[in-house]
Amino acid sequence: MTQNGLGLADVMLTSTGFTNRVEPTQSDVSFKIGQTLTDANSLHLLKRYFTKYAEDTDKVVFCTKSGVSITNRSTFHIACQAEGLRNSVDNANKILGGEKCIDAFGPAEVDPKVPIETTSEVLAQLLKGKTDAIQLSEVSADTFRRSSNVHMVDMVEADVSLRATDFFSNGIAETCVGLSIVILAHTLLGWGTLTGNFQKLEDMLASNHHKHFPRFEAEYFQKNLQLVEELKNLAAKKGCTPAQLALSCIKSHNGKPSMPCILPTAGARSEVRVRENCEAVELRRAN
Repeated sequence: MTQNGLGLADVMLTSTGFTNRVEPTQSDVSFKIGQTLTDANSLHLLKRYFTKYAEDTDKVVFCTKSGVSITNRSTFHIACQAEGLRNSVDNANKILGGEKCIDAFGPAEVDPKVPIETTSEVLAQLLKGKTDAIQLSEVSADTFRRSSNVHMVDMVEADVSLRATDFFSNGIAETCVGLSIVILAHTLLGWGTLTGNFQKLEDMLASNHHKHFPRFEAEYFQKNLQLVEELKNLAAKKGCTPAQLALSCIKSHNGKPSMPCILPTAGARSEVRVRENCEAVELRRAN
């Protein structure tokens, strides 16, 4: 894996209702500049890409998740029953048609109705020809340890950003270090809020389902904008964009004592943003 990852978390099948406008050149650009495509929701997009660029298959670590049941265009809940997880993997492999294997698979979140031990047993069974590794997402340190007691977990996905820093103190980082587990950091730009492009809720796309999350309630949104203004001021002094500074701050934790390997995945909607996100910003201790 390279230090930067390109996340396609916003590229989704339109039938789900959870869509954002994304230019179809992201995956092409990521390989042109030597980055690793690590996450995508449109399996059809991936199959189309690897059919065209078969030589890139071994350069990619493809991680995907399941266990989300959508009841209408704006409501979803977690459902990680064994049959559902198995069907998700089988369906994904069927769509990919052998053009690319699933390198890591796991539930999108922990299903409170299903013990993590049961989920882990199912994931371990899927390692027999269905997927090559196990990943967990949005788990507590205790849940992570319980799952690891059933079978080794290869990767943990977590919300990590300048706006979501609890990862550094909630025990996940420490546990990952002890078990030599990689952290796949998502939402590093706070669903776009840390880029400085949003000044009010109305600036977000009407189709952006994140608007329904508590962080985007008017009171909290305004408080988050104060952080963004500080970020913009610092970025101006560094001669970079707010997004570049936000990403570099998270990447700077790699190699520090008691910190695991952090693979940042930043989504983008255009070639310009892909290239921008991959530009490193030098940070000193004084920064």
